[in-house]
Amino acid sequence: MAVPSASQPERPGDSAPRADQRLVLLNVSWERYEIELALRGERPVPRMAYVNGVMELMSPSKDHERIASVLGRLLEVWAEEQGIEFGPYGSWTLKEHGVAGCEPDECYIVGADQTKPRPDLAIEVIWTTGGIDKLDVYRPLGVSEVWFWDNGKLAVHVLEEGAYRAVTTSRLVPTLDLDLLVALVELPSLLEAKRQLRSALRR
Repeated sequence: MAVPSASQPERPGDSAPRADQRLVLLNVSWERYEIELALRGERPVPRMAYVNGVMELMSPSKDHERIASVLGRLLEVWAEEQGIEFGPYGSWTLKEHGVAGCEPDECYIVGADQTKPRPDLAIEVIWTTGGIDKLDVYRPLGVSEVWFWDNGKLAVHVLEEGAYRAVTTSRLVPTLDLDLLVALVELPSLLEAKRQLRSALRR
C-alpha cells in the first residue's frame, strides 16, 4: 500500500520542483527493500529509507539539495579551521540487516579513524512534510548524532542509551555556533558564507 505525503506547493514559473517527491510504502519486506536498492543501482535517486516494514522513496528538490550541500560545506570549513579530520561520506547507504536502512543527505566520520562502520553525524533536511520518522531509522543504525534542518532551524539529537535526546549544543562540534551556521546557510552566496565563517572563527 502506498501513502502519498503532503508537499509544499510549487510557485508559478519555477523551472524546478520546490517540493520533494516522496512515496511511502507499507508492509514491505526487507528483501523487497534490498531488491529496490539493487534495481536503482548507482543512481543518486530515489533515496530510500526503511524501518520495520515501512519504506520511503524520496527524490529531493533543488532547494533541499542546496541546503544539505551548504550545511556540509560549512561544516568542512569549520573542521579545516579547527584542524579536525571530518571525513565526508555523502548519502552513504546505511543498513542494519532486516531492521532499518537509509541514505542521509550528508554524513561524516569525525576523527582520525575513518574506518568506522557507521558515520558519527548524519544530516537530514526536512523540506516536505510526511514520510518516515528518521530518528526511528537512525536508532537501530547507531548513528551517534543526527541533525535536522527544518524551516530555517537546526535541531540536534544525540544518541544516549539507545534513544535520541534533543540538545542545544552538538557533542561532536561543541565549539561551532549553530545559530551562526543557520544564518550563513540562508545567504545566497556559498562563497560569502564560507568567508564569513572563516572570519568569525579567526577572531
